[in-house]
Amino acid sequence: MNRRVVITGVGVVCALGHNSQDFWKALSEGRSGIAPLESVEPGLLRFQNGAEVRNWDSLRYFDEKEAGMLDRFAQFGVVAAREAVADAGIEWTPELREETAIVTGSCVGGQGAEDEGFVNLYRKNIPRVSPLTIPRTMENAAASRISLEMGIVGPTYTVSTACSSSNHAIGQAFWMVRSGAARMAIAGGSEAVFSLGFLKAWEAMRVVSPDTCRPFSKDRRGLILGEGGAMLVLEPLESAQARGARIYGEVVGFGMGSDAFHITQPSADGAARAMRAALADGGLRPEDIGYINAHGTATQANDATETAAIRKVFGAQAGRVQVSSTKSMHGHTLGAAGALEGVATALALHHGILPPTANYNEPDPACDLDVIPNHARQAQVEYALSNSFAFGGLNAVLAFGCARR
Repeated sequence: MNRRVVITGVGVVCALGHNSQDFWKALSEGRSGIAPLESVEPGLLRFQNGAEVRNWDSLRYFDEKEAGMLDRFAQFGVVAAREAVADAGIEWTPELREETAIVTGSCVGGQGAEDEGFVNLYRKNIPRVSPLTIPRTMENAAASRISLEMGIVGPTYTVSTACSSSNHAIGQAFWMVRSGAARMAIAGGSEAVFSLGFLKAWEAMRVVSPDTCRPFSKDRRGLILGEGGAMLVLEPLESAQARGARIYGEVVGFGMGSDAFHITQPSADGAARAMRAALADGGLRPEDIGYINAHGTATQANDATETAAIRKVFGAQAGRVQVSSTKSMHGHTLGAAGALEGVATALALHHGILPPTANYNEPDPACDLDVIPNHARQAQVEYALSNSFAFGGLNAVLAFGCARR
């Protein structure tokens, strides 16, 4: 028998703050974390802005040896997991450690460590490569560290499906808890993208905005890259109630699929299929959904295509569904995007406040939805979707429910 799965803990590190409280405060205020890049020398890139995690001091969270073993992306994931577990008030037992799963998402893993190694090898002609390069760059570094630190010996792995990585991770963790394959799960993702080599690769794609991220706005000019990590604690409703845990909301459905269309261009049909699959998995109808945290990258192609996909699923009711892209504030964090946006969606339902699409200037007929422009909105919503649509045509959609239902 399938069990209802609830969220009892959340943790966040991103450009909006180093914890979930600061993250939510910024979202509810419509305050953007996008600013001039600090990690790259000015003039080396065509774009100058990003959503960086500012004032990050790894020695606040790790001793010097531990910090040296973990790339920045893994540090974000571990610190977010610590907050989520503490927030959930988990009391570990040997049995619970054995029956808990850890599923994380990351698109590119330890870019900082990789970039540093290549600079030393090819530019500085230092032939000796650090023996920690591989464990620092591997995408599963955060998951493995969380397991090691918390003594969790249950199923632990990492999903890498570009910008859908975290949604795939949370969705699979949800299915494991729902089916009874895991008694509890820590799920989410992390990413740290601000290394020069990786940024030059994004520059070459010509999809990064020269100013800021304006999803669904007619004058949008592209995405803004971000970094960070977010984790959620998932457990059955019955066990959460039995131990008196605070419940932020419920994960009710998960849908995924592939476009089989184009390596970078989005498909409205593929996105619509994933949304329908999430609804079907959760036993929901389109009219049940009151809010969508959109993929909303602010590229010309994505926002118009996602709008078309939403209209395919919701038909004449699409105009009444409230939609926003929180990437306008925390940037596009690639493999961590679904985790940050999943926490944002859960907190929106929990607080009865829908975060806005920030930096919005003018309506676009190709994006004719209620995009909650610039200011958060008080609204009691029972069900919401969180969309992730990745390069390679890999789509993953989560359906959330309000705990007050």
